[in-house]
Amino acid sequence: MICLRALSSSPLHLPTLRRLNLNPSSSSASALRVAASAMSSYSSSPAVAAPIEHIVLIKVRPEAAASGAAAAMVSSLQALSALVPGLAYIHAGPVLRLRSPAAEALGPTHLLHSRYAAKEDLAAYATHPAHVAAVQGHVLPNALDTTAVDWVNAAPLPSPVAPGAAVRLTLAKVKEGVEVSQLVEKVAAATKAAGEARGAKVSFGENFSPARAKGYQFGMVAVFDSVEELDAVEGDGKVEEAKAEVRPLLDEVMVLDFVAGPAGEAPTSASL
Repeated sequence: MICLRALSSSPLHLPTLRRLNLNPSSSSASALRVAASAMSSYSSSPAVAAPIEHIVLIKVRPEAAASGAAAAMVSSLQALSALVPGLAYIHAGPVLRLRSPAAEALGPTHLLHSRYAAKEDLAAYATHPAHVAAVQGHVLPNALDTTAVDWVNAAPLPSPVAPGAAVRLTLAKVKEGVEVSQLVEKVAAATKAAGEARGAKVSFGENFSPARAKGYQFGMVAVFDSVEELDAVEGDGKVEEAKAEVRPLLDEVMVLDFVAGPAGEAPTSASL
C-alpha cells in the first residue's frame, strides 16, 4: 500500500451541483474542529469486487456546524442507504485530519464516500428523488464549497470499510505531459511492490467526472483497521520506496483522513 502524502514537487453526484458557482472561503480551523465533532455514520454492505468509487468533499458553513445543521446534513445523506437501490456502501461524516497543503487550502470539513457495482447505479443514485431531496434540503443550503471525484477501482482486490476503519483519501493532479493512465499503472506496480503495508487495502483509479473535481485526475483510498494502524505506516520503508516511484509523475496532491463509524462515535479532530 502507498499513501501519496507530500509527493508534490511544488453524488454527491448531482447535476445541480455542477451548475453551482460555489466560491471557497478561507479555511477556518475552529470550524473544522466543530465539524469533526458532528455525526459520523456508516452503512455496512458486501464488498464490491470492482466498485465505482464516489467521493464528495464538502466545506460547510461555520454556522451550519455550530447550529447542528451539518449533523442533520450527515443524517440525511446516511439515510440514503435504505432508500436508493444500487447503493452498495455509503459513509457521511466529518474529516478527521487535513494532511497536505492542498487539503488545507481547499478546507473540506465533511465528506461523503459511496460505492456502486456499476456506473449505471451511480447515475441512478444521482437522480433518485431521495438523493435530490437530501442535497437540495441539506447540502446546498449549508455548503460553502464542494469537490467530487469518481473512479473505477483499478486495484486487484476489494477494500471493504468496516465501522471504525481509518481511511486516507488522496487526490492527485499529474504533471504536464503525463497521462493519468501512467500514474494508475505506476501506483498499481508500486502498491504491489510495497505489499499491503500494515494491513491496508486500497482502491485507486482515474477520475471520470472532471467537471466537479477542481482539476484532480486521480483518486485513491487506503483503508486501515484503525487510526493507530494508519499512523503506524508513516515512515515504513517499503511505502517510502513506493512513494519515490510515483513522485516524479505528480504535480499536486491533496491528502486527508477520515474515520467511518456509527452515529455518535465521530473522532475528535487532530491538529490541522
